[in-house]
Amino acid sequence: MPRTPSRRTALQGLAAGVAVVGFDPFSRSWATTTTRTTGRTLAGLPPLDGSVHTDDASLAADADDFGHIVHRRPAAVLRPGSVRDVVAMVRFCNEHGVSVAPRGQGHATQGQAQVDGGLVIETTPLASIGPVGPGSTTVTVGAGARWSEVARATLAHGLTPPTFTDYLELSVGGTLSVGGLGGQTHQQGAQVDNVTELQVVTGAGDLVRCSPTRHRDLFHAVLAGLGQCAVIVGATLRLVPAPVTVRHYLLPYDDLRTFLDDQRLLVQEGRFDYVEGQVSADADGAFRGYVIEAVAYGPPVGPAPDDTALLRGLRHDPAGVQTSDLGYYDFLDRLAASVAALKEAGLWAFAHPWLNLLLPGRSAATLAESLLADLTPADLGPGVVLLYPVLRKNLHTPLLRTPDDPVSYLLAVLRTTAPDDTATVDRLLAANRAAYDTVHAAGGTHYPVGSVPFGAADWREHFGPVYRRLATARHTYDPRGILVPGQGVF
Repeated sequence: MPRTPSRRTALQGLAAGVAVVGFDPFSRSWATTTTRTTGRTLAGLPPLDGSVHTDDASLAADADDFGHIVHRRPAAVLRPGSVRDVVAMVRFCNEHGVSVAPRGQGHATQGQAQVDGGLVIETTPLASIGPVGPGSTTVTVGAGARWSEVARATLAHGLTPPTFTDYLELSVGGTLSVGGLGGQTHQQGAQVDNVTELQVVTGAGDLVRCSPTRHRDLFHAVLAGLGQCAVIVGATLRLVPAPVTVRHYLLPYDDLRTFLDDQRLLVQEGRFDYVEGQVSADADGAFRGYVIEAVAYGPPVGPAPDDTALLRGLRHDPAGVQTSDLGYYDFLDRLAASVAALKEAGLWAFAHPWLNLLLPGRSAATLAESLLADLTPADLGPGVVLLYPVLRKNLHTPLLRTPDDPVSYLLAVLRTTAPDDTATVDRLLAANRAAYDTVHAAGGTHYPVGSVPFGAADWREHFGPVYRRLATARHTYDPRGILVPGQGVF
């Protein structure tokens, strides 16, 4: 009796010039065949413009991510030469019940874009950036385009996407799958709020264009939908005029509540175009040093910044204020030197058990005080703590879950620790879960880029009133449930 093939078997042996087991959809049987040196022809597999890889290096690379905590080894990796390749391979995987996960820059922290024994689709080759001209209001880009590339292309015409994450080397498809928060979010919304159309491949292998007026259910199920219904292959992004220069302020505080209250004032008044904040440890190891990072855009977006007007009424320590004038792109890419230093020191390859929570404004001070009291410099490592507000009225994407409060605060504890110290990693993951439970009980939410152990029941509660909408879209567009199992949503 012939052996029943596993999901992994359907994708094994695609390396060029080796004997492989392939599925013949016409005879409905498994047979041994041999690939060409291009690796493009195999019994049952569609012809591709790109390539499928099963070598150890490719599989090992995609069994890891920026978190360096979870390791799920795929059976194969697709490097598409076109969107057609994504359609063809998702259809193949849907037919044979093979799990699929798209991967952009691999910046997930807990295996979200990994898949055990399935297919990883590397979206990096899908990096096209459509034409932009003076007066353009949108640009269409491939899912694999990095935000740094999009910014440079649009700035050549005096234009910019409205919102950026602090680290620019993330893929468009990756951040649109989770939300995309940054210092401009209080005014401009998240990155998902600035998308006018998506091009996606559903779990059934259909290529669909969706927008607020076309396949609206799919559009809202994909943005911040954690990849559960479709693979993003392209997005049309809103553009706004870009400043030439900005004025960057660092305003120090020694009291948490004053720091949070001044941040709230700034975002509610719209005094600055960008508002974030950091928390640092003092000489005693206690996290009670606070800095507001605020940026005012200059011409042609706004007037030349007026320090007196911008800082009026704030209660920071005036002796510690730092001010600098920067080119707009230099400001956006200000982390580049720090990231390069981390990579040079080998710290980029450390584990990153990150904690990312949205605190309701009404209890943000109490919650932050409690969570920061439990944090030690050793557990943070060479990481950072971010704490800054966003306005709910400017967040319109249903699946981006935020507290029921006009002002929420993102608390991001971006830990870095040795990856081989598994006991410490496990302890920090448990601490993350305990912190989430505390915040959730107070009405806070999980911003799903970090490392909080979550199960299907947690996700149901997380999505709350929109869970049924997501589940319906999943059943409609990915009926066999092959997409992105690493999230653990279903």
